[in-house]
Amino acid sequence: MAAIVRLQQSSSLLKPSAISSKFLHQSSSRPFFSKPNFLRNNTRLRKIHLAPPLCSDSNSIPESSSASGSSGSIVGDLLDYLNESWTQFHATAEAKRQLVDAGFHLLSENDEWDLKPGGRYFFTRNMSCLVAFAIGEKYSVGNGFHVIAAHTDSPCLKLKPKSALSKSNYLMVNVQTYGGGLWHTWFDRDLSVAGRVIVRGGDGSFLHKLVKVKRPLLRVPTLAIHLDRTVNKDGFKPNLETHLNPLLATKHDDASADVIDKSNSSSSKDSHHHPLLMQILSDELACEIDDIASIELNICDTQPSCLGGANNEFIFSGRLDNLASSFCALRALVDSSGPKDLSDEHAIRMVALFDNEEVGSDSMQGAGAPTMFQAMRRIVDCLANQLVREGILERAIRQSFLVSADMAHGVHPNFMDKHEEHHRPELHKGLVIKHNANQRYATSGITAFLFKEVAKIHGLPTQDFVVRNDMGCGSTIGPILASGVGIRTVDCGIPQLSMHSVREVCGKEDVDIAYNHFKAFYETFSSIDRKLNVD
Repeated sequence: MAAIVRLQQSSSLLKPSAISSKFLHQSSSRPFFSKPNFLRNNTRLRKIHLAPPLCSDSNSIPESSSASGSSGSIVGDLLDYLNESWTQFHATAEAKRQLVDAGFHLLSENDEWDLKPGGRYFFTRNMSCLVAFAIGEKYSVGNGFHVIAAHTDSPCLKLKPKSALSKSNYLMVNVQTYGGGLWHTWFDRDLSVAGRVIVRGGDGSFLHKLVKVKRPLLRVPTLAIHLDRTVNKDGFKPNLETHLNPLLATKHDDASADVIDKSNSSSSKDSHHHPLLMQILSDELACEIDDIASIELNICDTQPSCLGGANNEFIFSGRLDNLASSFCALRALVDSSGPKDLSDEHAIRMVALFDNEEVGSDSMQGAGAPTMFQAMRRIVDCLANQLVREGILERAIRQSFLVSADMAHGVHPNFMDKHEEHHRPELHKGLVIKHNANQRYATSGITAFLFKEVAKIHGLPTQDFVVRNDMGCGSTIGPILASGVGIRTVDCGIPQLSMHSVREVCGKEDVDIAYNHFKAFYETFSSIDRKLNVD
């Protein structure tokens, strides 16, 4: 959620952890979330567990029942997704892999499309934006789209084009801030780099590859309190240009000297990045340093996403905003789009995952671009079978509905006065419907009613959020997409704490509630919508 802004191509390059339904055993043999209204009768959630926090890359994760249906939990799979998706590029590539595994057909925006009712398709843009859709077998030209949209990017530090920096005999990395992060939380963390690299091929071609250095590589150290005696009284106020540069190595250690000697040939002499860093990247990519033509790297926290809390009721992770929403939406589409699911569907079910929401969405791969609506037009044109009818796309959009899914501000127990008294979303209490009279969110009375009606039918809880009148309100992609062509939109999100921190917190139960709500939206919205006629 952008609270500040706007007041691969080859799957063989990936090493994703397998999608797993690994999850904690409960005392009962029955699936933990076997009923959609489990929150109303969940006293056993409060039983103290002595098991260690659950990290998806740990061998100690117990097996659980299948998470493929609404009765199973997707939390274990979310942890896998978070730990794979260090950057927006990795998140999109992992989503691509999961869609291919589920039988979705990969399209290219550069090619002519051949679509059919009952088909499942997707395409990527910039390997950081993805649109996937499933066409109902009973689709008729002019019927609507049921869309869940989220974003793949999160606040982070990024390498500058010239990242090599030296201070006081330290090799350091020159970085720029991306989005409205809580930058003080990046100090004293075990950091590394991940992103994408353009590599020269032996035949003169250029290859797009993803890279992730999993070991701790960088660190931004804080100043000792002995040298800043007033920090606890006056607050920690780092200068974002001079105080955020991470340490890479000491300048004159033997390892650095060896690497510098090895790489002092050809273009490496004039590299904008430290030869030591370039050597590490070339080792990861199994290529020569001189074959690396371009890099686009994020600084990433290396601590794995895991469960925490006395009852393992929390998810501790970076990038929950907004990969948690992205995964729940993606999984809901996959699990609601089998052949039997689409046999009686008249609409088109869609997921749209955009980049650059944290900086305003104004990019080729952001929600400010017409990506989703261009896809809608192409889908409608393709399914029309060259039959030209007046206002086909416009009529389709009028029957469409968009769920803008972005994380929400859960009430902070130490700062309760920051929330409006009657709108304090809590963890474990369901999706938050976001309202703002000044249209910072796109929710209306009608769209909120329809989305809540989906939850009501399936026994799922919802909450409402309104910002205090004496505070500024953030925004997200909802108003951008809604105003683009006039699609009905509701803004919602999973409540969380520590938003935009390097390490965020949300409730485990809310992930499964969001997944079940999104899945129910795809499966039942058509029947609900036809009962209401406003215009």
